[in-house]
Amino acid sequence: MSAGNGLAHPPFAFAVWVAGGLTENHAIDCHCHADEREEVRAWGHSKAWERHAFAILARMDRLWTPWRYAYITKTAPTRPGVPEALDAWPGPQSGEHDCVFCNMIHAVDYAVANGMAREEAEREALIVSRGATTFLCLNRYPYSTGHVMVVPYAHTDSLASLAPETAQEMMATAQRVEAMLRSVYRPQGLNFGLNLGEAAGAGVAAHLHLHALPRWSGDTNFMTVTAETRVLPEMLETTWQRLRDCVQADTD
Repeated sequence: MSAGNGLAHPPFAFAVWVAGGLTENHAIDCHCHADEREEVRAWGHSKAWERHAFAILARMDRLWTPWRYAYITKTAPTRPGVPEALDAWPGPQSGEHDCVFCNMIHAVDYAVANGMAREEAEREALIVSRGATTFLCLNRYPYSTGHVMVVPYAHTDSLASLAPETAQEMMATAQRVEAMLRSVYRPQGLNFGLNLGEAAGAGVAAHLHLHALPRWSGDTNFMTVTAETRVLPEMLETTWQRLRDCVQADTD
């Protein structure tokens, strides 16, 4: 029941319907039971809902995320894994896998071969480091700040099918990643894991990758549980630079 008016719908919800682009009548017709509509319509016309809604809105906290503006206003790339700055790459060619990880590596190599500085190209692709058989990159849609992936160059969906030297490099890289994340982010815990197959939760099932992400007590909070939203305190470019600096410090 809402504040003394005998209505089943709170005034804030009514305000949200209208603010969301619905006319008052449309909001009422869409969201009210037939036996409530006249009462709600009379109440809505009185503008009482405005006073209630604005009082609620005045008490609400705001979460500003300006870094999301570029994401929500741009068109998604037509080739997965190829950022706009590396769009000159003409692939994938016939016989190549149109895979986010394969595309990422091919686009970076093409840009470097055509004059772009390697660090710039790898920054655009969010590749932190490269080895002989695997590479380390950021997850563009991270679960937490510092969420990285160890990826083999070989396009395969099976851990069992990896060459022994590739599997060994993946584990050696994972060990370095643990040390790196502990050094840079001081987490209270870490998750490492492979999801093999769509049924297991793999977002890119055709090309296996090892997730590594730092965790903190309480990082699964109300935003995650009730709003299905992760709040990340650091932009991806900053994460990339911090981890890149850590890699370079270890190799100096």
